[in-house]
Amino acid sequence: MMTTIQNSKVPEIIALYWVIKIAATTLGETGADLFSMTLNIGYDFTIALFLSLFALSLYFKLKQAQYTPVLYWLTFTTSAIAGTAISDYIDRTLGFGYLLGSVLLVAILLIILSLWYLKERSLSVDKITSPRVEIYYWMAFLVANTLGTALGDYMADDLTLGFLSSAAVIGGLLVLCAILHYFTRISGIILFWLAFIMTRPFGATFGDFLTKNHSQGGVDIGTVGASAFFAIVLVIALWIEFKRWSNKSIASAF
Repeated sequence: MMTTIQNSKVPEIIALYWVIKIAATTLGETGADLFSMTLNIGYDFTIALFLSLFALSLYFKLKQAQYTPVLYWLTFTTSAIAGTAISDYIDRTLGFGYLLGSVLLVAILLIILSLWYLKERSLSVDKITSPRVEIYYWMAFLVANTLGTALGDYMADDLTLGFLSSAAVIGGLLVLCAILHYFTRISGIILFWLAFIMTRPFGATFGDFLTKNHSQGGVDIGTVGASAFFAIVLVIALWIEFKRWSNKSIASAF
């Protein structure tokens, strides 16, 4: 008898999820810089382009009955690129600065999570089934991606830690979240959201480390080279995820 592989419309939160997310968020940083600065089309056009792609992919995502890797991570990656451009627009074009921009985005994220919890009495990301919850989920993801960019820039520039040191500090905090997850009783939902937000500034600072020139503290690979590298990593990780998902689909059919 046929059965669905899972009722949820989101992936399992396993190690591969975090590998794909870090690759996608770092690509979000380098990709947004590629369009807005290297190709010199500006933040406005970059935001409009990738918010439109995010909205389009989310539309098809909401119509799906269950999780499929390609559409899920396409939606996520467009939100990451849009989030980076939005963050830079708030911090630089509007002149909020990294700290005030981060505070503003934290407030927006807390409002979304509060509304989500008040309506659903849960912030679980393990099983998303209804369109309303899925919209909360993706709005929180978009804002969290935007927030992560602002936090990464704040650490690297305003706190003068530099790109590599900032990435190392955030990487250490991510390892700490993993340790707390496996060896303590701290809420998995709290640890997920902390790790989710922190992977974004990790991607932002590491992406900047790769793309910025030597005088700015980077290794000057450039936005094209760095974007191509992380696009390749993302495709390989997605292929592994697709094979895993396909095997589960076949197994569940019997």
